Amino acid sequence: MTSPAYDVVAIGNAIVDILAQADDAFIEEIGVAKGSMQLMFSPEEADALYAKMGPGREISGGSAANTVAGIAAMGGRAAFIGQVANDQLGTVFAHDITAAGVHFGTPVRPGQPTTARCLIFVTPDGQRTMNTFLGASLFLPAAALDEEVIASGAILYLEGYLWDPEEPRAAMRKAIDIARANGRKVAFTLSDVFCISRHGDDFRKLIDEGMIDILFANENELLALCEHESFEAAVGHIHGKVPLLVVTRGEHGAMALQGSERVEVGAEPIERLVDTTGAGDMFAAGFLHGQARGKGLKESLTLGAICAAEIIQHYGARPEMDLKALAERRLG
Repeated sequence: MTSPAYDVVAIGNAIVDILAQADDAFIEEIGVAKGSMQLMFSPEEADALYAKMGPGREISGGSAANTVAGIAAMGGRAAFIGQVANDQLGTVFAHDITAAGVHFGTPVRPGQPTTARCLIFVTPDGQRTMNTFLGASLFLPAAALDEEVIASGAILYLEGYLWDPEEPRAAMRKAIDIARANGRKVAFTLSDVFCISRHGDDFRKLIDEGMIDILFANENELLALCEHESFEAAVGHIHGKVPLLVVTRGEHGAMALQGSERVEVGAEPIERLVDTTGAGDMFAAGFLHGQARGKGLKESLTLGAICAAEIIQHYGARPEMDLKALAERRLG
């Protein structure tokens, strides 16, 4: 097996986030559960909601794309595979992720639909309510995969958000086969309880078949996946089915379970909670960076917590401070 050219190769939705402040009354008015994510199924629906937004800020996003941007910010080597359209938002996304130091070579898709966008309303308590039009990202074909890039990544990282449409689901299954054939690890994030409600059987099958080496979940996602009401019961249920389980628990920190080793860390202190968008994505960035560099569970979890703490103190899901410097100050 050749040495990996990339620490992490991620496949996910290529999305441009548009963020605006909103109050609880507005969230109730648009009929969306606060703190949740809902899909919009037409550009007309997305345009209508966009018209109701206050002044917004465009920042390239997408769960797995955020994660590899974080890895690159920490000095890691990362690549991203995702579908954009031949339009202005597609150009914005490609520029942003390349400028972040991430390899991105997926060919653009001509015609409709447009590049994916996520309209994010941030309430004063820092909670984000997401409304996503997935657009062109729904049409990532297996033929667009760069097999050489996947084979040369130490870890293949997949997001549950992209499991919904048929084409990307087939592409991710093919990517798993490529990674495994080349002796690489496969990491998977459950992304959202919404994803589990639609594809929990698929996710459980991947786990039962031993296709996942590293599983990321938050506490609610783990409970939904394992169909338990008790956190410890859910951990016990999944223990032994995946080599490495990583669970984030918000202000209560995070834990990792690998074989007989269980490690927990607390959340990093912050000055002010501004926006929780991308907290889980950036946590995964820190943890995966640590693992790719041979760090232990505790240090990897701490790196994840450092990255998550940075991202929730400003708007947007891409780092604004020097993550590498933050980690060095915290860990030495």
